[in-house]
Amino acid sequence: MPSLNSILPRFGRMVFAAFMVTFMATAALTALAATPPPQTTVDALTKANAAVVGVQVKATPGSRSAETLGAQRSGSGVVIGSDGLILTIGYLMLEAESIQIITQDNKTLPALAVAYDLATGFGLIRPLLPLRVAPVALGSASELQTGDSLMAATGAQAGGQSGGEEAADVNMTQLVSKRPFSGYWEYHIESALFTSPPIGNHSGAPLFNERGQLLGIGSLFTMDAMGQNRRLPGNMFVPVDLLKPILAEMQKTGSTSKSRRPWLGLTSSEQSGRVQIVRVNKDSPADTAGLKPGDVVLAVDDIKITSLEAFYKGVWARNEPTDEIRLTVLQGAEVKSIVLRGADRMSTMIRPGGI
Repeated sequence: MPSLNSILPRFGRMVFAAFMVTFMATAALTALAATPPPQTTVDALTKANAAVVGVQVKATPGSRSAETLGAQRSGSGVVIGSDGLILTIGYLMLEAESIQIITQDNKTLPALAVAYDLATGFGLIRPLLPLRVAPVALGSASELQTGDSLMAATGAQAGGQSGGEEAADVNMTQLVSKRPFSGYWEYHIESALFTSPPIGNHSGAPLFNERGQLLGIGSLFTMDAMGQNRRLPGNMFVPVDLLKPILAEMQKTGSTSKSRRPWLGLTSSEQSGRVQIVRVNKDSPADTAGLKPGDVVLAVDDIKITSLEAFYKGVWARNEPTDEIRLTVLQGAEVKSIVLRGADRMSTMIRPGGI
């Protein structure tokens, strides 16, 4: 293992000093004692941070995802395999024309997409040249308790919007909530990790416990990290517990069987027991069926809907992505029954090279 002094120049002594101050302050709040972290913790987090890389993606021209995610994307990833396999958040690599990773010592290496799992949101990429970085160990969020101190890390970025370089960074944060999460983009997981204070470049950022074990991958910024309608800015991380059962399948097939489910092409919101359509993707199954922004989803297959979770699970309860779905919607002042067929989301997009 490299010594602490040999690691420090990679992300700056000032950054590490701020990291340690924040770490000790967080520990003081949670343990009511301002005691420095043990050397074993410092060593474990230093080693974990060494496995963090920057991820930069250029989307294929004309790709659908470029409309919402942009043609140029940047985020982070973390090495989880001895062969250089990197775990990141999948939306970074959607319809990628090229992928590059930036190491801790600011080397830029080309990479290929290995897999994307629609159900969890995880993505896998692999550098085309030897990385020579020790992989991190996968931990488990099942052991986490509210208030636990955690470390989120971001990889270096080269040639950003300012044309310069952005250094890797480490941030101390705390677990404030662990609960199911439904996203407006037809996404649901049974358990998500919410932390605060938030980090900026959260996309694909790894989350570590004090033993340096990987707990989650950054997905989004949120204003309700605590839930229960209590406003608190933070981040949502997808727990690696969801990766362990599907990792082998992802590497073998480029996806998972659970990702083969109906996609409608909707953006929806949930408020006070009402699920309302906010946006309809052009030429999507929802668009073809005549669904419109402002429509309220009342039922799926005559089963009443009062949450995004219930809406999605009702739609996904099919043997095939293109099986028939019957929605009851309030469109203006009229209640309508609309029959449509979903689509396999991955079949609507350009596959990155490698998958």
